[in-house]
Amino acid sequence: MKIRYKIQRKLFVAISLLLVGIILAAGCGSDQAASSGNKDGSARKKIVVATGGEPKPFSYVNENNELTGYDIETVKAIFEKLPQYELSFEKTEFPSIFAGLDSDRYQIGANNFAMNKERKEKYIYSKPIFKNQYVIAVAADNNSINSFKDLQGKTTEVNAGTNYTTALENYNKEHTSQTVLLNYTEADLLPILQNVESGKYDFQLIDAAMLENYIKDYGLKLKTISLTAEESDLIGAPYSYLLISKGKDGEQLEKDINQALAEVIADGTITKISQKYFHNDYAPK
Repeated sequence: MKIRYKIQRKLFVAISLLLVGIILAAGCGSDQAASSGNKDGSARKKIVVATGGEPKPFSYVNENNELTGYDIETVKAIFEKLPQYELSFEKTEFPSIFAGLDSDRYQIGANNFAMNKERKEKYIYSKPIFKNQYVIAVAADNNSINSFKDLQGKTTEVNAGTNYTTALENYNKEHTSQTVLLNYTEADLLPILQNVESGKYDFQLIDAAMLENYIKDYGLKLKTISLTAEESDLIGAPYSYLLISKGKDGEQLEKDINQALAEVIADGTITKISQKYFHNDYAPK
């Protein structure tokens, strides 16, 4: 009887310790889940932001191998107002941004996106996050280009899928007798602008803030040709936006982003970000 009693007692102690361990583990798990959730205990919705990491300074990888730039900091500022979301960024090839938005792998695209008809049919646009002013960049000694119409028969390098490229492609469809000569490339913007500076190509369509930044940072010998309002309309509205996937949560995400964006514009946060990267205020009003 004593042997049986000892065995039962040891078994009871072992079971008790096991139960205590399970309860403690469950408690820790609850604490960890709560720490990654909202204050009310609900889970935070994961949002993945896709960017190409170029052009600088809208999106780029800095010397510390960190993704940064105007678009990146603007998105972070917006989501500081939205604790119900858990934000992450993914650097990818430019065309892959759209494929990811189509499949809802990415919920947001941040890459200095302007608005065009084709994209508006496929994606949700946020309110503007940046006010653009489009210009033509030419070599300092180039006197053959003085307006948009002078681009006929001239050469340029383009990245497939950008608004500048789409604008020139559409222009060529409507002016088949004397088109703009497009040379497609996957190069970054700096070598593209250097090829304009050297005369290898005649011009580059670009927004004024970005061109000013590149001329200052790299000492490029380029000059700016301003566009009329009518010429700018050939490229698109003078703003850039975030693209939002039309997934199941797209409409709610749009509403939340636009509300938070209005707050960070009103409190001057976006102006500070603009001053940091462009030394000027390009915050939409």
